[in-house]
Amino acid sequence: MTRFIHDQFAKDYLEELLKSYGKVQGSSRVAGEVREIDVFFSPLTKQSTNLETLGLLGRFAATAAIFEPFRNAASKEEICDCLLKLLEVRGGLQRQANRNKTSIPELELPKLWILTPTASTTLLSGFGATQKVGWLPGVHFIAEYLRTAIVAIHQLPRTQETLWLRILGRGTVQKQAIDELEALPLNHPFRRATLELLYNLRQNLQVNQNSEEDDRELIMRLQPLYQQDREQAVQQGEQRLIIRLINRRFGEIDSSTIERVQGLSIEQLEALGEALLDFSAISDLEAWLNQRIE
Repeated sequence: MTRFIHDQFAKDYLEELLKSYGKVQGSSRVAGEVREIDVFFSPLTKQSTNLETLGLLGRFAATAAIFEPFRNAASKEEICDCLLKLLEVRGGLQRQANRNKTSIPELELPKLWILTPTASTTLLSGFGATQKVGWLPGVHFIAEYLRTAIVAIHQLPRTQETLWLRILGRGTVQKQAIDELEALPLNHPFRRATLELLYNLRQNLQVNQNSEEDDRELIMRLQPLYQQDREQAVQQGEQRLIIRLINRRFGEIDSSTIERVQGLSIEQLEALGEALLDFSAISDLEAWLNQRIE
């Protein structure tokens, strides 16, 4: 059950990050009802946003791509199954091209990115996977015509470029990535959406009674962040309400007064809400703020 919870998070997460850059299909079926692709991505012809924001994941998404994320280390059987999906997709594209009497442009042939937390030397050797010049450690390419790489997330260097992939790691690697996510600027385009998906993951894991130790540690790591985020949301809601009440009572207030109100704690905002009933002029508000802030 836990594995399916993480699988759904990984699919939702990749779809959320990639949807601005092209068409994303989650759980796409191939070969009738036999197999499902986790995430099938087709990039926009002309990008209006910068793929470099996603670092290494953005580099993967520069061309048509199939993403197959695994919570546990992918086995040789699971990797073979991923390769079969890729070949079935390519077979479908080739049949369509034959019917239309056209050729398939190179960029439309999808690449397969198998995202696994770890990959043993034996596994990589068995698939003939090797490192390529110009690519980061942890990205292992198999035979060229198969257009496939096994991405060992825990082997990736701990840099900003790999952050969005390390979020899909396990244990310490994932927790470190969450720390880095938390430290991003509040206006980062993917910070808020990723945190919300992690909070949903936390909630689903809490409901599951058979959580693994990794899952319990993840819940504990997310708990203070979740609490802080919700308290901040409550505070911002209180701020907006108080500012609206002040504007109704005394007309539009200047930006410096708004900034002072926004600097109040939740307890101070609640006290100000009650005190507003007794104010007769804007000077009363100024005096109250001077008293509380100074």
